[in-house]
This record gives sequence, C-alpha cells and structure tokens, in this order.
Amino acid sequence: MSLTLSLDFQYTSSIEKVWAALTDSNKLAKWVVNNQTGQPMENDFKPVVGYRFQFRTQPSEWWNGIIEGEVLTVEEPHQLSYTWESGEKHTVTWTLQDLGDGKVNLHLEQTGISNEQALGGAKYGWSNWFKGFEQALED
Repeated sequence: MSLTLSLDFQYTSSIEKVWAALTDSNKLAKWVVNNQTGQPMENDFKPVVGYRFQFRTQPSEWWNGIIEGEVLTVEEPHQLSYTWESGEKHTVTWTLQDLGDGKVNLHLEQTGISNEQALGGAKYGWSNWFKGFEQALED
C-alpha cells in the first residue's frame, strides 16, 4: 500500500517569487533545514529535467544526512516534480496556482510513502520547513 501526503499553502506573493523559492538553490537553503539543528541543508538543486541533486546536512545516528533526488518535470511557473529519496523513494510534485489579487496557492503532493509513520514524518518535515518559506519569498 502506498500513501500520499497532500498539503496546500497560500501566500501573498507573485507566482514567480514562489517558483524561485522552490527552484533557486540559495533560496532552498533558507527554508529546507535540518529539523533537529535548524541548520540550512546544502544543496545543488537545478530545475532541469533529468538533473540529479542532493540535499546534505550533518548525519545523525539514525540518518546519513543525505537526500537524493532527480528532477522529473519542470513547467515554469506552474509545476515542478522530482524524486526525493532518504531511506524510501518518493515523488514530490509542486503545483502553483495564481489565485489573482496577489495570492498564490502552492500544492504539495508526495507519493510512494510506505506507512503511517513515514507519512507523519513527511507531514511534520514539510510543515516545519514551511515556517521558513515566507522568509525565502521576501529575499
């Protein structure tokens, strides 16, 4: 059985700024952080189909500190999809929708999750990271 995480976030921003916060390596480092230490995760992300990337952080006793991925879809500024592998291999898909009035809906779908514990961990991780996402929009 495969589970799916689905989350929506609304921002008062331009769709271009939201896209940049998802695809610019420097902006990603501002909000994709080590949830234990709060330290930014180094990454070499590029929004290019077929590009293999890594997010790296301090390893811990239960994790090597590396997330591997490969970009699957880039439809700027509306959809971005990539694999996300850290123990399990998932697919993360971001869908951006301009709601007008300076508002953007950002939809996250993460598929291929094996169990409820992994689903809870993914939900916790993204929800925690999104506390810093608005900061990346401002910069």
